[in-house]
Amino acid sequence: MQYVDGFIVPVPKKNLDAYRALARKAGKVWREHGALDYRECVAEDVKMGKRTSFPRSVKRKPGETVVFSWIVYKSRAHRDRVNAKVMKDPRIAAMGDPKSMPFDGKRMIYGGFETLVKL
Repeated sequence: MQYVDGFIVPVPKKNLDAYRALARKAGKVWREHGALDYRECVAEDVKMGKRTSFPRSVKRKPGETVVFSWIVYKSRAHRDRVNAKVMKDPRIAAMGDPKSMPFDGKRMIYGGFETLVKL
């Protein structure tokens, strides 16, 4: 079954264009190195929950939105190979300066997931 890396990121709304540009560049690198799919989705119908929610998970601040992203691979081993190549790619290294990021990486939530159901 396919393997998925998932991400939830708080992004200031004023930085969405910069985030989109960064995501397009990053997605191109991931796809060139073998990722099967790369998606970045901005919250449109996401409410603040009483106990849990996407906004609460990233401690969303006023003026921010939530971006939900995922990258699809053939397997965990494939993901590990692709990510090793991506992390060595100079285009990704150039994007890695926390001061120039259009979001707060300290509040990003991410992890790897095995596919449970695919229809």
